[in-house]
Amino acid sequence: MLAQMSARRGFALLLAAALSAGVPGLSRAQAMPPSGAGMPAIQGQDLDWQDAQRQRAVPVRLYWPAQADASGVPVPLIVFSHGIGGSRRGYSYLGQYWASQGYASLHVQHVGSDRQLWAGSPWGLVGRLQDAAQEREAIHRARDVSFALDQLLQGEWGARIDARRIVAAGHSYGANTSLLLAGARVARQGAVMDLRDERFKAALIISAPPFYGEPDPAAILGSVNIPTLHITATEDVIRIPGYYSDAQDRLRVFDATGSATKSLVVFEGGSHSVFTDRDGTGGLALNPKLKTATRELTLAFLSQVFDGQGESLLSWGERHGGLLARWVRPGAGSASALP
Repeated sequence: MLAQMSARRGFALLLAAALSAGVPGLSRAQAMPPSGAGMPAIQGQDLDWQDAQRQRAVPVRLYWPAQADASGVPVPLIVFSHGIGGSRRGYSYLGQYWASQGYASLHVQHVGSDRQLWAGSPWGLVGRLQDAAQEREAIHRARDVSFALDQLLQGEWGARIDARRIVAAGHSYGANTSLLLAGARVARQGAVMDLRDERFKAALIISAPPFYGEPDPAAILGSVNIPTLHITATEDVIRIPGYYSDAQDRLRVFDATGSATKSLVVFEGGSHSVFTDRDGTGGLALNPKLKTATRELTLAFLSQVFDGQGESLLSWGERHGGLLARWVRPGAGSASALP
């Protein structure tokens, strides 16, 4: 069935996510650890794995909590999937922060849709992006994440991971990858493509594009039943000819997701790539504020999901409420439309 899957428009969302990686290159956010009083600098460890069954490289970067080895307490884990054109070294402001707060963070690089898309002749860029947008790559990406999780759990870190607290996370294209792992199901040729990985107990969905060409997003996302946090901004806009997508699409994804526990945060302003390591997008002053709010929000949400500590989210709202255009808290229902 998978061999017969075409590059139909339903997965053309991958092309629409092309702006998520932005202009390649090292930003200050990548070069330096995130700021924060008392936050230890966490260095990522690069690991180069090979999935022999698929004959596909799966490079990863692991951020490991410095305090984990001394405490002996099982470590929760977030597995992160980058946007199109990204790499395992991207989104370091999240990986470093999560590790500083006691979460291991495994950042997976997808070789069919990673930073190599920017290499070569600029005249061939559109073709390379279109290749990365094929449905086969969407399938490979989900399998990359599951394979990477297999490798981590089977290796020296496995015994120290808390299997009850494993989280899928991603931005843009990576957000759709996370939704597939969380249970999104796409019908093809009379059959259903199901890439769910039951080991994931929650998902962090940042700037998820819509499933273009699919008339009923609930038919795809209604089967997602783990807790989900959706993050976007009022200027979270993708502008590619034929694949325009604005923040309303992120709200529709949220509404269609079947999670009984789900939350939506919409920041005022920003941009689609403000959630990457790029430090100039969405406004020089606003960019670092949204990054700080985003990384703190993710752990506040997980604290409520895993520990029942709703005060973490309330405290987060007190600190960052001035940045919000909308906040749908867990159990509050539909996002509807932005004002």
